[in-house]
Amino acid sequence: MTAALQGLQRSGAISETLGRQYYSAYVAAKRSLGRLSGTRRAELGGVLANVQAISAAGALNASRAPAVFLTLERNQQWWTREPLLSSGERVSFPSSRLIWQYYPGQGIEIQWLATFGKANGYYLSGHENGNLRQLLSEAIPLASKRAGGIAWEYLFKFDGGQPPWTSGLSQGTALQVLSRAWSRFADPAYLSAAQQALGVFQTAPPPGVRVRTAAGALYAEYTYAPGDRILNGFIQALVGLYEYASITKDPLGLRLFEAGDAEARAEVPRYDTGAWSLYDQYGESNLNYHELLTEFLQHLCDRTRKGPPFTPGAPPSATTTTGTSSTPAPAGGGASPSAGASSSHGAGAPAVSAGGRAAQAGSGIPGDGIYCTTAKRFTDDLGTPPAVALLSKKLPGGARAGVQLSLSKISRVGLIVRKGGRVVWRNSATVERGKPKLLWVTPAKGGAFDATLTASDLAGNFATATGTIVVTRH
Repeated sequence: MTAALQGLQRSGAISETLGRQYYSAYVAAKRSLGRLSGTRRAELGGVLANVQAISAAGALNASRAPAVFLTLERNQQWWTREPLLSSGERVSFPSSRLIWQYYPGQGIEIQWLATFGKANGYYLSGHENGNLRQLLSEAIPLASKRAGGIAWEYLFKFDGGQPPWTSGLSQGTALQVLSRAWSRFADPAYLSAAQQALGVFQTAPPPGVRVRTAAGALYAEYTYAPGDRILNGFIQALVGLYEYASITKDPLGLRLFEAGDAEARAEVPRYDTGAWSLYDQYGESNLNYHELLTEFLQHLCDRTRKGPPFTPGAPPSATTTTGTSSTPAPAGGGASPSAGASSSHGAGAPAVSAGGRAAQAGSGIPGDGIYCTTAKRFTDDLGTPPAVALLSKKLPGGARAGVQLSLSKISRVGLIVRKGGRVVWRNSATVERGKPKLLWVTPAKGGAFDATLTASDLAGNFATATGTIVVTRH
């Protein structure tokens, strides 16, 4: 750590005063660690380990240091003075609008998605402009240089990812609120930050989130996992890009939206099982993610059914353009608006119909039709009971047999087996759609048994089914 900070000072990237400040925060955290025990020691130790890993990897640069050392200072403060937390609990500090979340083993970390969601709430309220300005004044200096622009990074290990990493979901939400704030206040700092935030959408992982596809581009949830196709994050990234392009009239923003929109219109139907949503290409959404995806799709529906973000040549939407350019520059400086854009933009971008809506080439299906229809289907799924049926009719005796059933969506399924009205077996489990099995240790002497299945989906809708299973003598 000492060598890393000295290197930044020698290069002129940070001042000697700032270097001493960062080093003092590091030393204070290490000293506090020596006086702690149990959970408090483990949490502060986890944060220190992440900071040391970032430094050892050569990733502690001048732009990243403010967030790194603020995280260290806040954790030193929390674990020496404040109460223990429950997993996932969110906290804040006096005079600050940033939201922190507890990740067991890694202390508290800035939750950028929640922070920018809070900023959107301030914007939408219409009367919390002071809080909105304060939050953004804290957040913008904590962005790191990344992918030719800036990004708000997560500085902890998560689901196999090593820090620092970022997300198309949180970056899209940042883009949304920054462009909104610029439209309200005409502050060039907000427009500049929004322009630079486009960098990750132009750049492939791991620096960025852009995954090139045959149709256009998919914007990944995590920079470290480009193969994970998590739909809710992709859709919210598109909402942010649409909002940015609509407000700023930036041609680059429009192209980035259109590339993602072309891919999303191909992707979204694949996430509809007919009874519930898929979270990614592997499994179904939990209730929170199903509702979140439905909300994001409805947001995209509401926007795209009005038409594309803007017609090229239209002026930007700020209340005043004092101090700003009427045509925003692309992220990363003075390159042309197409700099860094994938060559697939031209082929993959949707055509614009005479009515002004983006239409998928060759299909004639407007994007808003897919987003709106799928949002409604997912809303209806919240009130539709699961379809469940018993498939097993015959099982061997004296075996740890699997009772197979058909199930339309992820549910808590219960199995009750009776013989002559007497319950001889119970079992239950949360299982995904398809043809799962529930364990039954069958009696060796065999016989005919009555089976009752109950299924309660994640939204609480209930269904039942019955049948007879013949167990052969062992």
